Amino acid sequence: MFVTPALAQTSHGAEEQHTESTLAEVEHHEQQVFPPFDFATFPSQILWLAITFGLFYLVMKKVIVPRVGSILEDRHDRIAQDLDEAERLRSEADAAIKAYEKELAEARNEARSISAAAADKARAEADAEREQLEAELGKKLAAANERIAAVRNEALQEVGGIAEETAALIVTHLIGGRVAKGDIESAVSTVREG
Repeated sequence: MFVTPALAQTSHGAEEQHTESTLAEVEHHEQQVFPPFDFATFPSQILWLAITFGLFYLVMKKVIVPRVGSILEDRHDRIAQDLDEAERLRSEADAAIKAYEKELAEARNEARSISAAAADKARAEADAEREQLEAELGKKLAAANERIAAVRNEALQEVGGIAEETAALIVTHLIGGRVAKGDIESAVSTVREG
Protein backbone atom coordinates (compact mmCIF):
# COMPACT_ATOMS: atom_id res chain seq x y z
CA MET A 1 0.00 0.00 0.00
CA PHE A 2 1.23 3.41 -0.96
CA VAL A 3 1.22 6.06 1.82
CA THR A 4 1.17 9.73 1.04
CA PRO A 5 3.12 12.23 3.20
CA ALA A 6 -0.12 13.91 4.36
CA LEU A 7 -1.53 10.60 5.47
CA ALA A 8 1.68 9.76 7.23
CA GLN A 9 1.52 13.00 9.27
CA THR A 10 -2.08 12.39 10.31
CA SER A 11 -1.39 8.89 11.49
CA HIS A 12 1.74 10.10 13.32
CA GLY A 13 -0.34 12.83 15.06
CA ALA A 14 -2.96 10.30 16.13
CA GLU A 15 -0.33 8.09 17.69
CA GLU A 16 1.06 10.97 19.75
CA GLN A 17 -2.39 11.91 20.95
CA HIS A 18 -3.17 8.33 21.93
CA THR A 19 0.12 8.06 23.81
CA GLU A 20 -0.58 11.28 25.72
CA SER A 21 -4.04 10.10 26.78
CA THR A 22 -2.65 6.75 27.90
CA LEU A 23 0.00 8.49 30.02
CA ALA A 24 -2.65 10.64 31.63
CA GLU A 25 -4.71 7.55 32.54
CA VAL A 26 -1.66 5.83 34.04
CA GLU A 27 -0.88 8.90 36.19
CA HIS A 28 -4.52 9.02 37.32
CA HIS A 29 -4.44 5.34 38.27
CA GLU A 30 -1.25 5.80 40.21
CA GLN A 31 -2.93 8.38 42.36
CA GLN A 32 -5.91 6.12 43.11
CA VAL A 33 -5.67 3.44 45.87
CA PHE A 34 -7.18 -0.07 45.71
CA PRO A 35 -10.62 0.40 47.37
CA PRO A 36 -10.25 -2.18 50.14
CA PHE A 37 -7.00 -0.50 51.15
CA ASP A 38 -8.41 3.00 51.02
CA PHE A 39 -8.69 4.23 54.64
CA ALA A 40 -11.39 6.66 53.69
CA THR A 41 -13.81 3.80 52.86
CA PHE A 42 -13.02 1.59 55.92
CA PRO A 43 -16.06 2.53 58.01
CA SER A 44 -18.53 1.81 55.19
CA GLN A 45 -16.71 -1.42 54.39
CA ILE A 46 -16.89 -2.53 58.02
CA LEU A 47 -20.58 -1.58 58.17
CA TRP A 48 -21.39 -3.61 55.07
CA LEU A 49 -19.23 -6.49 56.35
CA ALA A 50 -21.19 -6.50 59.61
CA ILE A 51 -24.54 -6.34 57.78
CA THR A 52 -23.54 -9.10 55.36
CA PHE A 53 -22.13 -11.27 58.16
CA GLY A 54 -25.26 -10.72 60.25
CA LEU A 55 -27.54 -11.65 57.32
CA PHE A 56 -25.39 -14.68 56.54
CA TYR A 57 -25.44 -15.67 60.22
CA LEU A 58 -29.24 -15.34 60.38
CA VAL A 59 -29.68 -17.35 57.17
CA MET A 60 -27.35 -20.03 58.54
CA LYS A 61 -29.05 -20.06 61.96
CA LYS A 62 -32.66 -19.96 60.77
CA VAL A 63 -32.51 -21.93 57.49
CA ILE A 64 -29.39 -23.93 56.75
CA VAL A 65 -28.38 -25.27 60.20
CA PRO A 66 -31.92 -26.50 61.06
CA ARG A 67 -32.22 -28.22 57.70
CA VAL A 68 -28.81 -29.87 58.04
CA GLY A 69 -29.64 -30.79 61.66
CA SER A 70 -32.95 -32.34 60.67
CA ILE A 71 -31.27 -34.23 57.82
CA LEU A 72 -28.61 -35.53 60.19
CA GLU A 73 -31.24 -36.44 62.79
CA ASP A 74 -33.34 -38.21 60.13
CA ARG A 75 -30.31 -40.14 58.99
CA HIS A 76 -29.42 -41.01 62.57
CA ASP A 77 -32.99 -42.22 63.19
CA ARG A 78 -33.04 -44.16 59.94
CA ILE A 79 -29.69 -45.77 60.75
CA ALA A 80 -30.95 -46.66 64.23
CA GLN A 81 -34.13 -48.13 62.73
CA ASP A 82 -32.12 -50.05 60.16
CA LEU A 83 -29.84 -51.41 62.89
CA ASP A 84 -32.86 -52.41 64.99
CA GLU A 85 -34.45 -54.04 61.94
CA ALA A 86 -31.20 -55.84 61.15
CA GLU A 87 -30.96 -57.07 64.74
CA ARG A 88 -34.59 -58.24 64.63
CA LEU A 89 -34.01 -60.02 61.32
CA ARG A 90 -30.81 -61.61 62.66
CA SER A 91 -32.64 -62.89 65.75
CA GLU A 92 -35.46 -64.21 63.53
CA ALA A 93 -32.87 -65.89 61.30
CA ASP A 94 -31.19 -67.43 64.36
CA ALA A 95 -34.56 -68.65 65.62
CA ALA A 96 -35.40 -70.04 62.17
CA ILE A 97 -32.03 -71.82 62.02
CA LYS A 98 -32.59 -73.33 65.48
CA ALA A 99 -36.10 -74.43 64.49
CA TYR A 100 -34.74 -75.90 61.25
CA GLU A 101 -32.00 -77.77 63.10
CA LYS A 102 -34.55 -79.05 65.65
CA GLU A 103 -36.91 -80.22 62.90
CA LEU A 104 -33.98 -81.78 61.06
CA ALA A 105 -32.95 -83.69 64.20
CA GLU A 106 -36.54 -84.80 64.75
CA ALA A 107 -36.80 -85.89 61.12
CA ARG A 108 -33.56 -87.85 61.44
CA ASN A 109 -34.78 -89.54 64.62
CA GLU A 110 -38.12 -90.30 62.98
CA ALA A 111 -36.35 -91.68 59.92
CA ARG A 112 -34.19 -93.87 62.16
CA SER A 113 -37.23 -95.14 64.05
CA ILE A 114 -39.12 -95.73 60.79
CA SER A 115 -36.16 -97.61 59.30
CA ALA A 116 -35.76 -99.63 62.51
CA ALA A 117 -39.48 -100.42 62.54
CA ALA A 118 -39.36 -101.36 58.85
CA ALA A 119 -36.32 -103.56 59.47
CA ASP A 120 -38.05 -105.23 62.44
CA LYS A 121 -41.21 -105.72 60.41
CA ALA A 122 -39.24 -107.10 57.47
CA ARG A 123 -37.31 -109.40 59.83
CA ALA A 124 -40.56 -110.60 61.45
CA GLU A 125 -42.17 -111.16 58.04
CA ALA A 126 -39.05 -112.98 56.84
CA ASP A 127 -39.05 -115.15 60.00
CA ALA A 128 -42.76 -115.94 59.59
CA GLU A 129 -42.28 -116.73 55.92
CA ARG A 130 -39.24 -118.89 56.73
CA GLU A 131 -41.20 -120.78 59.38
CA GLN A 132 -44.07 -121.25 56.94
CA LEU A 133 -41.65 -122.47 54.27
CA GLU A 134 -39.97 -124.76 56.77
CA ALA A 135 -43.37 -126.17 57.79
CA GLU A 136 -44.34 -126.66 54.14
CA LEU A 137 -40.97 -128.22 53.39
CA GLY A 138 -41.33 -130.45 56.47
CA LYS A 139 -44.75 -131.59 55.22
CA LYS A 140 -43.38 -132.16 51.73
CA LEU A 141 -40.37 -133.99 53.16
CA ALA A 142 -42.62 -136.19 55.30
CA ALA A 143 -44.85 -136.88 52.29
CA ALA A 144 -41.77 -137.66 50.20
CA ASN A 145 -40.42 -139.96 52.91
CA GLU A 146 -43.78 -141.73 53.05
CA ARG A 147 -43.77 -142.11 49.27
CA ILE A 148 -40.19 -143.32 49.37
CA ALA A 149 -41.09 -145.83 52.11
CA ALA A 150 -44.15 -146.95 50.16
CA VAL A 151 -42.11 -147.29 46.95
CA ARG A 152 -39.39 -149.11 48.91
CA ASN A 153 -41.89 -151.50 50.51
CA GLU A 154 -43.50 -152.05 47.12
CA ALA A 155 -40.08 -152.54 45.58
CA LEU A 156 -39.09 -154.90 48.36
CA GLN A 157 -42.26 -156.89 47.87
CA GLU A 158 -41.63 -157.02 44.17
CA VAL A 159 -37.99 -157.88 44.85
CA GLY A 160 -39.20 -160.69 47.06
CA GLY A 161 -41.47 -161.97 44.27
CA ILE A 162 -38.69 -161.56 41.71
CA ALA A 163 -36.26 -163.34 44.06
CA GLU A 164 -38.68 -166.17 44.55
CA GLU A 165 -39.21 -166.54 40.79
CA THR A 166 -35.49 -166.32 40.15
CA ALA A 167 -34.70 -168.84 42.88
CA ALA A 168 -37.35 -171.21 41.50
CA LEU A 169 -35.85 -170.91 37.99
CA ILE A 170 -32.32 -171.42 39.27
CA VAL A 171 -33.29 -174.50 41.30
CA THR A 172 -35.24 -175.86 38.31
CA HIS A 173 -32.23 -175.47 36.07
CA LEU A 174 -29.75 -176.81 38.54
CA ILE A 175 -31.72 -179.69 39.88
CA GLY A 176 -34.01 -180.21 37.02
CA GLY A 177 -37.01 -180.60 39.25
CA ARG A 178 -39.55 -178.43 40.91
CA VAL A 179 -39.34 -177.06 44.42
CA ALA A 180 -42.35 -176.20 46.53
CA LYS A 181 -43.35 -172.58 46.48
CA GLY A 182 -43.53 -172.39 50.31
CA ASP A 183 -39.90 -173.59 50.61
CA ILE A 184 -38.70 -170.89 48.19
CA GLU A 185 -40.66 -168.12 50.04
CA SER A 186 -39.21 -169.16 53.42
CA ALA A 187 -35.68 -169.25 52.01
CA VAL A 188 -36.01 -165.77 50.40
CA SER A 189 -37.53 -164.24 53.58
CA THR A 190 -34.67 -165.75 55.65
CA VAL A 191 -32.12 -164.14 53.33
CA ARG A 192 -33.97 -160.80 53.33
CA GLU A 193 -34.16 -160.58 57.14
CA GLY A 194 -30.64 -161.59 57.69
